[in-house]
Amino acid sequence: MAHAAADTCTTRSTDLLDALRKGDFAAATGHFDASVKAAVDAQKLQAVWQHMLPAKFGAFDHAEAPRFGSPGNGALVETPLHFARGQLVMRVACNAGGEIAGLRFAPVSASVSTAPLDDGARRVDVPTPLGPLPGILTVPPGQGPFPVAVLVAGSGPHDGDETIGPNKPFRDIARGLAADGIATLRYDKRTLTYAAQMAGRADLTIDDEVTDDAQAAIRLARAQPGIDPHRVFVLGHSLGAYMAPRIGQRDPSLAGLVLLAAPARSLLDVQAQQVRDLGQREGLSDERIARREQAIAEEKQRLALAGPGAALAGTFGGAPQSYRLSLRDYDAVAVAKSSGMPMLLLQGGRDFQVSPEQDFARWQTALAGQKHVAFRRYDGLSHLFMPSGSSGTPADYQAPAHVDGKVIQDIANWIKAQPPRG
Repeated sequence: MAHAAADTCTTRSTDLLDALRKGDFAAATGHFDASVKAAVDAQKLQAVWQHMLPAKFGAFDHAEAPRFGSPGNGALVETPLHFARGQLVMRVACNAGGEIAGLRFAPVSASVSTAPLDDGARRVDVPTPLGPLPGILTVPPGQGPFPVAVLVAGSGPHDGDETIGPNKPFRDIARGLAADGIATLRYDKRTLTYAAQMAGRADLTIDDEVTDDAQAAIRLARAQPGIDPHRVFVLGHSLGAYMAPRIGQRDPSLAGLVLLAAPARSLLDVQAQQVRDLGQREGLSDERIARREQAIAEEKQRLALAGPGAALAGTFGGAPQSYRLSLRDYDAVAVAKSSGMPMLLLQGGRDFQVSPEQDFARWQTALAGQKHVAFRRYDGLSHLFMPSGSSGTPADYQAPAHVDGKVIQDIANWIKAQPPRG
């Protein structure tokens, strides 16, 4: 059955790429499931293939043979694509019925297992049920023991540097904190290292993607020579920041949490705003934006009607319903408010993914007056805490930049001011 699912998905992926190369975008969408059809119609796919990708990477040249795995009740097929100015991977995830439940054109992700090591850095392995995740522990020069921040990345199959285009936010943060006497542990996500095993799993949860591996990384960091086990922090970005309160809830001995660009609303609410704002900036029609918003609204209703312990079939946005259900009752702000854990929340003023007004402002209102919580907003900085671009879309992330030094200094100052805990 597993081989049949993988073979079917390979055929779907091959047919999709053939249709793209021929310019037959209606045929290319023929095997999309309902959620993918709602997000990507033929016109959108044409814009991506004929305009967005060539603008960034040049003309399409050739594709390598597809590679596939057959996890759970579906399959994932990855096809390397070569363009004149770079390489991408076309990732096609299929559900158990052979429909395309996820499509992504992703830059080729590196792994910190092959990244050059800075002075004071060494490779470590974060244990998971699927096997080790490559990581890098960076320890400052001098005598310890040092405080350590475990870096938890955002959504998607990130490497330990959180590579986005030419930028590596977590590498910047690790280097900056090391220069100020703070160690860091960063690691490749399970969705990168074990992409085939994770994709298509019918029982996937947010803890599989984020929480469990962060807890394993914390235990690993706490046991390292030169690290103060009573001064272990979690620094999360985007999805990692959203889940940081749960990570702290499960390890109350953490010395504190640093949340960069943390959503305060449900992820589906954040996604709906992104659909509206980015869709308008990218020139999508009102009708197409409305269809995407309607699909999200229907998914929210579907989840709301599911009783405790319910199991929903199918996928939404390329993720199984088990993943959506695992997030349904999670309120990051409520968990953070009840924890009493020291927290530093940071927000870029030009962030178009996590709203300064609807997310950061909610954090400020909910946690106002709590002496153990601090807030920092940086006007002019993006979701990556780098200088914002002009388009207000993910295309801005293709410009090489670095995390603003003021952000790293503020993080370092706050961490060093926190007392030992646990």
